[in-house]
Amino acid sequence: MPLAKAFVVAAPSSGSGKTMLTLGLLRAFRNRGLRVASAKVGPDHIDPRFHEAASGRPCLNLDPWAMKREVIASLLTDINHDADLVIVEGVMGLFDGPQGANGSTADLARDMGLPIVLVLDSAHQGQSIAALAEGFINHHTGLTFAGLILNRVASDKHAAILTAALAPLAVPILGLVRRSDSLNWPSRHLGLVQAQENQELELFIETTSLAVARETKLDKLLTLGVEIRPESLPGLILPPPGQKIAVAEDLAFSFAYPHILQGWQKAGAEISLFSPLKDEAPHAGCDAIFLPGGYPELHAGLLAGNQTFLNALRSSKALIYGECGGFMVLGEALIDAKGESYAMAGLLPLTTSFAARKLHLGYRQLLPLGGPWTKPLRGHEFHYSSIASEGKADRLFTATDAAGEDLGRIGLRRGNVMGSYAHVICEAP
Repeated sequence: MPLAKAFVVAAPSSGSGKTMLTLGLLRAFRNRGLRVASAKVGPDHIDPRFHEAASGRPCLNLDPWAMKREVIASLLTDINHDADLVIVEGVMGLFDGPQGANGSTADLARDMGLPIVLVLDSAHQGQSIAALAEGFINHHTGLTFAGLILNRVASDKHAAILTAALAPLAVPILGLVRRSDSLNWPSRHLGLVQAQENQELELFIETTSLAVARETKLDKLLTLGVEIRPESLPGLILPPPGQKIAVAEDLAFSFAYPHILQGWQKAGAEISLFSPLKDEAPHAGCDAIFLPGGYPELHAGLLAGNQTFLNALRSSKALIYGECGGFMVLGEALIDAKGESYAMAGLLPLTTSFAARKLHLGYRQLLPLGGPWTKPLRGHEFHYSSIASEGKADRLFTATDAAGEDLGRIGLRRGNVMGSYAHVICEAP
């Protein structure tokens, strides 16, 4: 079977349009009849769901800070299965990552030998675009730049100015995508509005794909990727917390990493899904319950009234583990942005609040103090809620940030119930 080819879509900074262009490329190639798959660099929970809507295939996260090179290579092998083309979307700016550590999009492209398609936001630039492009192309050795896509081009005259300025670099211009209000998408405090929330998503993706198909050189892009060589997985990414695991999945609990769930299934665990928003209880035969993060604060009133769900948690003898939003729901109360307090499961002595929004962001190195895992872990936090009050309970992890700065003991553990704000990505390299 022919090997899939892959390339990376990156940009100098967030907001350059790389997600929009990635979605457009995925759908444009799919509309041509290609079997196209994708991946997202970093700990993002939202963009991968948009990828899946555009490609019709699962999208996995690839994290060069949290994962061994061999793990990333094996996940690329999984993504490569039955695909002709794999598009990897970068995170933030090309060279952005944990300070002093491997973890940027450039690191992943170098380690995996993948060429880079660099997206440049041209909206407020003329001839200066050449200095920006030259700086990124020459900043580090060991990278291959397949070409440039210029985004938010205003007019034919603007396109001519940009093209002339970039000509001396001798790097192919693979696209000149015109500025259009129809190529924007609404924001929310963790990023883009979730893919499954908006009924107009299909129209947005098709509109984007038409623009990308019209204004990029799709045939040229197909020749620029490199073949993904199969590599097998070197052991578990994260051991399953049980043999029969019930996983909450709906708009309030949507931030479960696919690579973790797939890894648990490969290890022989059985996964069943349930919806707290529909007042469903976890499967009665499960020995572990996983409440991922998401947006429970947007549905706090509904969750507080869903007694079938809450009572099932309260009476369960299974191991119950919650991350971020799931952690908040395991607490006694959740205070929303308007200051309204809603009773939650009451299984951990915890009240969380959005009344005073504060960003908590960054990678986490985690040493388990109990619970389902014993080896050091790597994870990530990204939330605006804060702990309003905590009672007495055991801690779940000792934590440091990516640079090794001590963050103390985090999370709570009481009997079979435990959780923290950290999203666990995998066992530490």
